[in-house]
Amino acid sequence: MSIRDDIQEFLTSRRARLTPEQVGLQSYGRRRVPGLRREEVAMLAQVSVEYYSRLERGNLTGVSESIFESLVQALRLNDVEERHLRDLVRASENTVRPRRPRASEQRVRPTVQRMLDAMTDLPAIVQNGRLDIIAANRMGRALYAAQFDTTVLPPNQARFIFLDPRGRDFAPDWDRAANECVATLRAAVGRDPHDRRLSDLVGELSTRSDEFRLRWAAHNVHQHKSGSKRIHLPAVGELNLDFEVLELTADPGLMLITFSAEPGSPSHDALQLLSSWAATQQNTGSAAAAAHNS
Repeated sequence: MSIRDDIQEFLTSRRARLTPEQVGLQSYGRRRVPGLRREEVAMLAQVSVEYYSRLERGNLTGVSESIFESLVQALRLNDVEERHLRDLVRASENTVRPRRPRASEQRVRPTVQRMLDAMTDLPAIVQNGRLDIIAANRMGRALYAAQFDTTVLPPNQARFIFLDPRGRDFAPDWDRAANECVATLRAAVGRDPHDRRLSDLVGELSTRSDEFRLRWAAHNVHQHKSGSKRIHLPAVGELNLDFEVLELTADPGLMLITFSAEPGSPSHDALQLLSSWAATQQNTGSAAAAAHNS
């Protein structure tokens, strides 16, 4: 699919989710398709129907900032959706496909890993826009032990949620987790449509998972900044964790994610139990390695 097709489907999907009542218009006559009509969006954006039709066909090249802002307002785009549309427009205007070095395994800098390892009480991971887990501290590896139990490296959150049977046990709110995974990948494609590994991942998931393919067609976008997450682990049971996402500005595309629980809560106690379990696993692994080398 071309970038112009992506723009067309994104704008069409945003128009389809709105009703006249939501934007202060009266609804007249029977509607063959859900959402606003093109002429209604054109009126809200204060452009002609012909001009809006051109925009919805994916031709936003040379659109002025004032018209772009009017379009954002007419379609009620949130900040993440506006950023995604800007990314798509920028990509459509760049007709020269950038040359990329041969793909190599992505790693964090030693200073970042030291920072991770210094967080002894909280799970922490480093993740990229493809939802690959690039690095983790001891607690992070314990929290995502099932994801790390794979022959396909690096571990990938979307691949785990959609293709691994353990994904539904790990994420009690599976529908929410699945929607957020797909919407995060959608936003990543807008930022870098020429990422070969990302397109390969989307192709694999689309081929192997009907659940993914259905959500991908919705064109929703999402960006993690902070929030809460329910996780179930066989070793400690269910945890309700708060997470914070920090962009590593010196490493574009990488994000540090930390997890915590309210002190005194059952989830806080479960994290302490997880820490003990992780230490046991580490000690067992060290003993096994020593016996193997002796």
